[in-house]
Amino acid sequence: MTDATVKISDSAIRRRMLKEFWFYFSQNRGAVAGLVVFVLLVLTAVFASVIAPHDPTQQYRDALLVPPIWQEGGRAGFLLGTDAVGRDILSRLIYGAQYSLFIGIVVVAIALTGGIIIGLIAGFFGGWVDNVIMRVMDVVLAFPSLLLALVLVAVLGPGLTNAMIAIAIVYQPHFARLTRAAVMGEREREYVAAARVAGAGNLRLMFKTILPNCLAPLIVQATLSFSSAVLDSAALGFLGMGAQPPASEWGTMLAEAREFILRAWWVVTLPGLAILISVLAINLMGDGLRDALDPKLKRS
Repeated sequence: MTDATVKISDSAIRRRMLKEFWFYFSQNRGAVAGLVVFVLLVLTAVFASVIAPHDPTQQYRDALLVPPIWQEGGRAGFLLGTDAVGRDILSRLIYGAQYSLFIGIVVVAIALTGGIIIGLIAGFFGGWVDNVIMRVMDVVLAFPSLLLALVLVAVLGPGLTNAMIAIAIVYQPHFARLTRAAVMGEREREYVAAARVAGAGNLRLMFKTILPNCLAPLIVQATLSFSSAVLDSAALGFLGMGAQPPASEWGTMLAEAREFILRAWWVVTLPGLAILISVLAINLMGDGLRDALDPKLKRS
């Protein structure tokens, strides 16, 4: 068999796998709706400077707490109204999508990388190494995630960077335990024994042989952790430990609007809706990925 034939065969296999994945993913209408909303969120974040009608930090002193356009007293220049210092709510929500995506990507990247390495080591070597690592992970999991993140941010200092680091540390045990379980299920299989006999070292066995066969549950967990990271970062921002004003992060917007909840509903409700819709869309998308990637859940 020639190299060209092998390449064509591999390409055909990949196309078939992609079609199969999309078939099972598209069966879940909620997942498709979540994907559409997530794509719109990404486009909004990427083209925020083009879409936003105003600078998110620009203060219009003659337009304090202007209601949305459909409410009496609303103005055409501020479709969703303004906050207590005259900043356009719509523009701040649009730029807030950048913070949410950035936070989710950074947190998941750090937690996923660290969790995979820790889980691979624990699952591959087993014994006392596994016991020590897993007991440390159990200690971390014993604390409520938001409370532990809050403590870590208090130690590191308030700010968006420290909040992302704290949330990533809190999420690492989930990836570590998932990776460990998958590795322990794969390490005794025949293909691993064959690679070992062929002379593959431990690093090659861990990262090149075993890890690619453990990625499906990790992808699903990464998607769900993405939404949780957005939610936890908003909670830290609301408590004043995350992004700091005048950042247009949605949790920070909620914190700034607390005192106006009774007389200017839009400054609290709209950022809350943005968080709700984004987290719900990502969770629905994660459910669809789980259905499409887990063979046990695939319908014949």
